Amino acid sequence: MRILHLLNDIQAIGNGIINVAIDLACLQAQAGHSVVVASAGGEYDRLLSTYGVQTMLLDQRRRPLSLARAAKAYRSLVQTFQPEIVHAHMMTGVILAWALRGRSRYGLVSTVHNEFQRSAILMGIADRVIAVSQAVARSMQQRGVPPQKLRVVCNGTLGSPREQVKTLPSVVLQRPAIATIAGMYHRKGIADLIAAFAHLADAFPAAHLYLIGNGPDRPQFEALAASTAVSSQIHFEGYQPEPQRYLRETDIFVLASRQEPFGLVLSEAREAGCAIVASDVDGIPEALDQGAAGLLVPAMNPTALADAIAPLLRDPDVLERWKTRSRQNLDWLSVTRVAAETLAVYAELVAQYPGHSTVTWSAPDSVNPP
Repeated sequence: MRILHLLNDIQAIGNGIINVAIDLACLQAQAGHSVVVASAGGEYDRLLSTYGVQTMLLDQRRRPLSLARAAKAYRSLVQTFQPEIVHAHMMTGVILAWALRGRSRYGLVSTVHNEFQRSAILMGIADRVIAVSQAVARSMQQRGVPPQKLRVVCNGTLGSPREQVKTLPSVVLQRPAIATIAGMYHRKGIADLIAAFAHLADAFPAAHLYLIGNGPDRPQFEALAASTAVSSQIHFEGYQPEPQRYLRETDIFVLASRQEPFGLVLSEAREAGCAIVASDVDGIPEALDQGAAGLLVPAMNPTALADAIAPLLRDPDVLERWKTRSRQNLDWLSVTRVAAETLAVYAELVAQYPGHSTVTWSAPDSVNPP
């Protein structure tokens, strides 16, 4: 099968949408499919190359000149590569592929992650719309996407090609260690977690909180942490290319998101054996086996969050019990399952477009970014 993935970029900055697409492209190429990733480029180019994935520079910035050039480059790529499937992971890509399909007989697939964004409805113009959780599928259907278009392929990261090379040393955290790995955005509930930790500190003075990730709202969170009486126990670690180093040393992992389509990091926290406390919103319960693998609490409620964390800090047996529960039933969170289910979605569409010619395609010299 000839598969074309469209992304804004392939930078290794912890973006879950990019990570999912990179995993798919690598495993599809490994399985013998011909795969191209078109984007503005980034650090994942090297990894893709090792798996035999071709990369093409496609600047999709929403500027008239950039989009005109992108349209020309896209038409040329489709004409030479003749994809059977175009898989768009972001809004600009799905519009580009839909508007410029013309007589090209490819199936158009989109994946919806952040369905809470108003623009996410545009992902519904694809022939098949993959939702990363049942919660996302319900939301998209409520917003008008026909159910016959929707397919649910829950996220999973375990066994990712991105994690096969370990280069950085282990970290040492002060224990008991509470951590989150999240973009520094208000929707991730960082302020709620800081408030909950401040509430716990008097009872558990040895506890430390590690906030791993970057984002535009980080200065506000740093100011909030500095205003607490426990600022010396709150650590902003920034973006980490190998966050598993932190997870392996974490006692309690918290995802306090106010909105969360699935929560890719939860699979990694489970694999690391962290006790988990997370918001009971959107796709998070699915990622935690409906609460069997982690404690679920109301979102935007620092008191409830603190009340859920406290027993884990107070009683080593309770902590160990939840660590054990998080490690159970992990097989379904593998990237191989995600790749297989995605290929099944592709197969539905390929069956609708018979007569594809067999094409041997070699990327021109200009395809691979310098």
